[in-house]
Amino acid sequence: MALYEHVFLARQDMSAQQVDALVEQYKGVIEANGGKVGRVENWGLKSLTYRMKKNRKAHYALMDIDAPAAAVHEMERQMRINEDVLRYMTLSVEKHEEGPSAMMQKRDRDDRPRDDRGPRRDFGDRGPRREFGDRPPREGGFERAPRPSAPRES
Repeated sequence: MALYEHVFLARQDMSAQQVDALVEQYKGVIEANGGKVGRVENWGLKSLTYRMKKNRKAHYALMDIDAPAAAVHEMERQMRINEDVLRYMTLSVEKHEEGPSAMMQKRDRDDRPRDDRGPRRDFGDRGPRREFGDRPPREGGFERAPRPSAPRES
């Protein structure tokens, strides 16, 4: 049997219990077709980068699957039919990761290494201050030639 990681997105107006019921439904499909589901993670309600089927947020769920390809195809077929599932993705993996996934690991901003010098004072929030007319040279090294003036008629 092959190893898979499967992530799906459920509609934003579903409750967490309904998402758990969806996970159990698809877990049953996998087990009925001779596979087994290992780790199941509910990542919660997260904002989407762009709207999908009129939804701005979605419930994310991850399942580690050890099943034959036919079981995964049947689960994906049922997900295509279900209106509560916005998107899904199944990846074949060599082995399942131990411990929580990267989404579940709490990464705090304070864990990053800090520079003791503090923020740069000359840049502020938006970068270096420029004066009017203080532009970088144009690419290609060509400067704009001055416009010729129209000949005067006397």
